[in-house]
Parts: sequence; C-alpha cells; structure tokens
Amino acid sequence: MQYDVAAIIQGYAQGYFLMADEDDQNLGWYTSRQRALIPLDERFRYPRSLQRVINQNRFSVAVNRDFNAVVEGCANRETTWISSELKSIYYALYRAGYAYSFETWQGDQLAGGILGLVIGGAFIGESMFYRIPEGSKVAMVKLVERLRERNFVLFDAQMNNPHLDRFGAYIISHREYKNLLNKAWVRNCSLKEFTK
Repeated sequence: MQYDVAAIIQGYAQGYFLMADEDDQNLGWYTSRQRALIPLDERFRYPRSLQRVINQNRFSVAVNRDFNAVVEGCANRETTWISSELKSIYYALYRAGYAYSFETWQGDQLAGGILGLVIGGAFIGESMFYRIPEGSKVAMVKLVERLRERNFVLFDAQMNNPHLDRFGAYIISHREYKNLLNKAWVRNCSLKEFTK
C-alpha cells in the first residue's frame, strides 16, 4: 500500500499523532491540550542505579540496526495502539528517512529500543520496549545524549507516565508545543551514523 509520506509528516509537524484503537481497526489523528516532553537540558535526570548500569558498559547502542524488530517489540503488548496499518506507515516513514529506532544491544541480542520520528530538530517518541531489564532505560539516556549533541530542539514523549517522570518529563501546553515545533521544523538534525 502506498502512503502519502509528506502528508503524514505534515500532520506530525502540526502537532498531531497517529493512533489505532484497541481493536486494530480504526487509525486516526489525535492531538492533546498538553504534551509531555523529555528535557534535553539540566532537568533531565535518572536514578543512580541506572548510572551504575551505564558505567558497567553492559549495552551497546545503535540506530536502525533492526528497525523492524523494534517496531514489533513496541507493538507486542496486551493492548496496543500500534496496528498493522500503523506498522506499515512506520516502515514507509523509515524508508523515507523519517522514522528511527534507537536501540540497545547486549552482544547480538536486542535489549530494548525507542521508536520515533525525526522532523527537523524534533524527536517525536512513539513507543519504547525492552527485552532485557534496563535496556530501554539505557536507550533513553543515550538517546538524550545524542539529541543534545546534534542540537535537537525537543524530545516529544506525547503523554506522561510514572516511568517518564523518573527522567524529568514535564508538561507543556499545546500552544507552547506548537511554538517549539515551529523552531524545530527549520533545523536539519539527524540521528544517523551513530554506533557506540
């Protein structure tokens, strides 16, 4: 199936995001009066126990080493908003250079990952998952480091939850979010060519 990638990216650039209902039937555009962001400044934080894990170098990180596996990992839960159609859209966006998987690996085993879209200087986080404990948390810390290095404007987490609270996630209004998106839109940032 062919998708209008430009129209989809325009939707995200206007502050909308795609979600399917729990029955995997209807895919629609949604927005929210408030948005959760992961800070890219000194407000970003994480537990000391996670710093110990990072210091042990248990995980390596990569971008798009196994995009499909990250999409499947994110969708593989009891209730998911990542429908089969949305998976196809992510693959189309990946082929067009907009969708990314930021991954942690333990040897040849995928430990966890974060699925997101890069539009200018915005990283729009769609979902995350782990197969090995701490895999997605280490991915979060390393992704924030990468976004800072590459001068990204924002890391959009869409909706807050207790897990994201531990990283300093904060809420902004839809108007503030649109202003940040407008600043991000004109930047040319990339996650590519990153392995560590």
